[in-house]
Amino acid sequence: MSRLRAKCPDCRTQTAVALGPEYECHVCGRTFAAGMVRVPRAWGDGGEAMVESARLPLPYPETAVVEEDSLGEQSLALAHDLPARPLILGGCCCSHIGAVEGLSAGHDRIGLLWFDAHGDLNTPESSPSGNQWGMPLRMLIDSGAVAAGDVALIGARNLDPPEEDFIAASGIHQGAGAIEDAVGGLDCVYVALDCDVFDPADIGSFMPEPGGLRVAEVERILGGVAAAHTVIGAGISGLAPEERNIEPLTRLCAALGL
Repeated sequence: MSRLRAKCPDCRTQTAVALGPEYECHVCGRTFAAGMVRVPRAWGDGGEAMVESARLPLPYPETAVVEEDSLGEQSLALAHDLPARPLILGGCCCSHIGAVEGLSAGHDRIGLLWFDAHGDLNTPESSPSGNQWGMPLRMLIDSGAVAAGDVALIGARNLDPPEEDFIAASGIHQGAGAIEDAVGGLDCVYVALDCDVFDPADIGSFMPEPGGLRVAEVERILGGVAAAHTVIGAGISGLAPEERNIEPLTRLCAALGL
């Protein structure tokens, strides 16, 4: 029975319908492995480019657009509006909060792969900037949506001292080589991709950092994750609104089976 209507990215009609974890457009017949939720918000100063990037035309049916007036309201609305297998397109990394909280409510335990040049582990007390986009991973751990030991932070190379201290004390795993340490034995995994994790030559991000991962390397990593685990959702954030980003992001989603 049809549960959710969505806009087809091919024929643009409002007739793509969620059928469990898959989507089929009842006009053009194309099927999709995920439904996309756009979250065009950035919870910090000067994030207008990230907001604009949430409108990039990735080839997935658009099931919802979440534009609430506070981060708390955004997270609640996102958790409520999640399709069966969500692909989140932010905005800043705070767009992952509602997705992970909503998915964790339906599973006993989920693993979280957080690809990011930064830690996103600050608190309001430790943050140098006060921007909430530097805190979402810490929020998810502190809320109990995910256990620190079930998290792998991959590609981080610009950490604040309080974040380094928290990693050491909490048991968060670091690096692509530690993915199975974090999620080994877990079936359900959510993948968060802040695009500043990438080499700026490959993907344009809002906050580029030198020395990033190459798209081909991350594509290989994600393919291995999808082969070993059930990817129950993924999110992309921290982009620059550049059309050149569409092709590599589509490749990365395909590697996850989305």
